[in-house]
Amino acid sequence: MPNASTWDWNPGRREVQDISSWSTKFEWVEEFHASADGEKIGAVVKTSDGDFTACVNGQEWEERYERVFYLKFSPDGRLTGITQQDGEWTLAVDGKHWPETYGYIWSTMFGSNGSIVCAVQQDGEYGMGADGVLWENLFANANNFTLGSDGKSTAAVVQVAPLAQADIETFQKGIYSIAVNGEAWDRVFMNCYTPVFDAKCEKVACQIRKSLYDYTIAVDGKIWQREFQCVWDPCFNPVSGAVAAPVRLGGKWGMAQDGEIIWPAEFAQCWHQQFSEDGSKLWAIVATSLGKFTLAVNGTPWSVTAPVVLDMAVSPDGNRAAALGKTDYVYTVMCDGKVWNDSYAMAWKPVFSPDSSKVAAKVEKNGRFTVVLDGKPYGQDFEQCWEPIFSPCSTKVLIRAIDGGKFVRIVADVSDF
Repeated sequence: MPNASTWDWNPGRREVQDISSWSTKFEWVEEFHASADGEKIGAVVKTSDGDFTACVNGQEWEERYERVFYLKFSPDGRLTGITQQDGEWTLAVDGKHWPETYGYIWSTMFGSNGSIVCAVQQDGEYGMGADGVLWENLFANANNFTLGSDGKSTAAVVQVAPLAQADIETFQKGIYSIAVNGEAWDRVFMNCYTPVFDAKCEKVACQIRKSLYDYTIAVDGKIWQREFQCVWDPCFNPVSGAVAAPVRLGGKWGMAQDGEIIWPAEFAQCWHQQFSEDGSKLWAIVATSLGKFTLAVNGTPWSVTAPVVLDMAVSPDGNRAAALGKTDYVYTVMCDGKVWNDSYAMAWKPVFSPDSSKVAAKVEKNGRFTVVLDGKPYGQDFEQCWEPIFSPCSTKVLIRAIDGGKFVRIVADVSDF
């Protein structure tokens, strides 16, 4: 997360950049991205036939490429973009590309220590690279790329044994494992999925498929003793280090911790679980019956439901949660077991204030975008805006938006909603 304590939190509206002039300066402009602090806006621009680069606050990068895409600002405000030149791919950071080139790179991720990590394909093999340095070992296949909270620990699902076309017998014996920092576990599985690190980046857990019909969880290669009809992504308790995962038994879903059932298997679905920071509460998206989704805390569901629930957010103190409800093509915001009064054409993941007292979300209505705080919309809508960010003191909201062809930075007091 960016260090918002150093940002300008003086209330008011400031024009950062007139981007309406970019369309006349360049042949093509796309992929607008705003930095977290709202001080920069960047986009991919075409300067001439076959030449692309990025533009930040009106200043274009000097380097030219055949392709530039997937622009992302790092938490400390550096603009990154995946670039291609002469059939080789690399990452450009603030206009300077890594000297190393690859067959392909994707999934740019940022570490809390300032590192930049990507998934990499080189000479037909796959792995991960941090700041241009590849894993020592690459693999025939890799996916589900993961970066630990320390910014340097990496993991992915990897194929560790060859597989001929239609070789079902070898597949069932197991050809997949988890590689941590490029070193694969000793054990292999028929399938494994979604490696996750613990809070200290000392352990890794993942879903595994032991046979055609048996699933469970592995932690550092050690398998839970109990098997299930299916499992979803595990997560670590940030305090105790215990591992929790949704599990399916008898056609119903519950929650297991370290292989033992802690929520009875009574839900039509259960997933996307998250512990509170103190480890005392476990939240998850559940379905109490077919088409009736909601949130549950420590196994107890809310009474309010929706046909689809997604993008759950848990407050820093762990006592509150919010999520999006979706009915057909209409979105609502669910918070504390209730639904905000308004509905939207689109909504984005809710954001809690640092003191857990407030929740905000970016929404779209009638083709315009704005920010809603505790169900109350900001007094203006925009051509485009980004997800809101609270000040460290929880009394202000940063709104980054495009309004009338201008990128504006608005610091609104919570009383302005």
